[in-house]
Amino acid sequence: MSRIIRTEAGPVLAKAVEYHGFVYTMGVGPLDNSGDIKAQTKDVLDQIDALLEAHGTDNTRLLQAHVWLKDISDRAALNEVWTAWLPEGQAPVRACVEAKLADPAWLVEIMVTACR
Repeated sequence: MSRIIRTEAGPVLAKAVEYHGFVYTMGVGPLDNSGDIKAQTKDVLDQIDALLEAHGTDNTRLLQAHVWLKDISDRAALNEVWTAWLPEGQAPVRACVEAKLADPAWLVEIMVTACR
């Protein structure tokens, strides 16, 4: 039986789960929600970098991403930060939708799946 590794598992969720070389992150929201969409997106991607690094992988190994925006009109600004963060030619499949987020101050939440 393969081992399941849970990072900072709490009663409701873990920050990441690794199984069979795949790493699944939680929906990551900004720690600092005082900034605009670009600042919040950078904050979220920095956290995702840390989660992936903790599991021995990085954004060159992304398979899938789910992006939730408070306001879909922020998509172009999000994409500026997103494309600067992604290594060239390494974009995952992605969904990007407008949604009511758990924290009203959040402008973005992102969840990714990567492999090791």
